[in-house]
Amino acid sequence: MTFPRHEYRVIPAPKRGRKAPGVKTPEGRFALGLEDVLNEMAREGWTYLRSDILPSEERQGLTSTATIYRSVLVFMREITPPLVTESLAPEDVAAGMAPLPRSD
Repeated sequence: MTFPRHEYRVIPAPKRGRKAPGVKTPEGRFALGLEDVLNEMAREGWTYLRSDILPSEERQGLTSTATIYRSVLVFMREITPPLVTESLAPEDVAAGMAPLPRSD
């Protein structure tokens, strides 16, 4: 039994909204900006999983560090197996046979 394999993509969450006609509140603009990001990723085949706020240690000055919290969006998509380029005869397909791997 094989399990689907997935790949993940994590991107920074938008910090600002987007102005649009009829959208007047900061909450509405922020939601519109977030919607744009989600729709763009969906067009590329990514499924939205969740948002997270994660700590990130960053340098401050020469010798000190500070913990900054970053908001990120997590997406996932299934990795599709490579297509088989060899063709099978109809009787082989009916018998459930698969082509042998190529040794190039």
